[in-house]
Amino acid sequence: MSYPDYEVAHVLERNREHLAHYCANSWQVRTLHALRKCRTAALGGHIDRCDNARCHKLHLSYNSCRNRHCPKCQGHKKEEWIQAREADLLKVSYFHVVFTLPCELNRLCLYGPKLVYNLLFKTAWSIIGDFGTNPKFLGAKMGMIAILHTWGQNLSLHPHLHCIVPGGGITKSGKWKPSKGKGKYLFPVRAMSKVFRARFVAGLRKELGKSKSPSFYESLFKNQWVVYCKRPFFGPSQVIEYLGRYTHKIAINNHRIKSLESGNVRFMVKDYRHGGKRTILALPDAEFIRRFSLHILSKGFTRIRHYGILSSYYKRTIIPGLQEELGKPEFKATEPLMHRRCPVCKQGNLVTIATFPARGPPQHWQEQIKKKLNRPNEKT
Repeated sequence: MSYPDYEVAHVLERNREHLAHYCANSWQVRTLHALRKCRTAALGGHIDRCDNARCHKLHLSYNSCRNRHCPKCQGHKKEEWIQAREADLLKVSYFHVVFTLPCELNRLCLYGPKLVYNLLFKTAWSIIGDFGTNPKFLGAKMGMIAILHTWGQNLSLHPHLHCIVPGGGITKSGKWKPSKGKGKYLFPVRAMSKVFRARFVAGLRKELGKSKSPSFYESLFKNQWVVYCKRPFFGPSQVIEYLGRYTHKIAINNHRIKSLESGNVRFMVKDYRHGGKRTILALPDAEFIRRFSLHILSKGFTRIRHYGILSSYYKRTIIPGLQEELGKPEFKATEPLMHRRCPVCKQGNLVTIATFPARGPPQHWQEQIKKKLNRPNEKT
């Protein structure tokens, strides 16, 4: 993939003196400054050398911020996570379930994000878990991987939970039991939607009590809540493709930004109400940064969670046995991520031979490094 012409960091850099004005708290400000400095001299860097005897090219690279909200730092983390999940997959059907919160809760999400998002995770798993253990629907212990997204295509607040659910579960005798939908559906979505609304509102009443008026809770029952369930994936390879698309996704990637002219950000959006039609939306810098900041999660908040038979404990104790019983999907061997290929010869691996601090690389660094490499006894 080619490098984008415009980046979120460019918008932040030209507004670096005013970032605090567009954020709700200091953590958001710190995050935006980290994204602004990512892969620039401000974070220091390193010099790599290709280990291929026919190449030995030197490469200068600046350090990344490694922030989970950064558009430039998610590719490597995504691949690491995907490779780890491949080892946990079963040779069964998987469903994609989405739990979406109504817009009436957006204001509460702004002022109490941890409370709302934790309750969303808790409620979603209680529904999947309880529907699974109910003999009417399945009668087995299930599992789930849940991923929180808080944005819509136009960067507005749109909290929803993407869930990957195996089409079956483990009975009390330890045997695998497939779902009753014959591969067409997991559970009735209308029933799930009603239970989702009732349990979430009950959880809010318990957490907030009388701090919210009765009319607030009543307003949450005026409209139907949405639980969306796709048909099963076409094999484990599609599950992995889905994981890569959603797990480390952020509010907007740099390739969607089309221009940065006259203090405005023009970026591409999909209008799902009109069949996914692509349009261009223009926002002033201030509004773009404000909307982007809405999706910076609180420090330490876990946005990818594993439940039931897909939790850490069961992956160690039960999953290996199920893979022997049901079969383990085979994937193409992938190169370990610790190896970085040389972009010139495409054959050698890059090896770091020198680092430099935030003040930037030394002048004429190529000549200096080459001289040191010719003197192996001298430390680099």
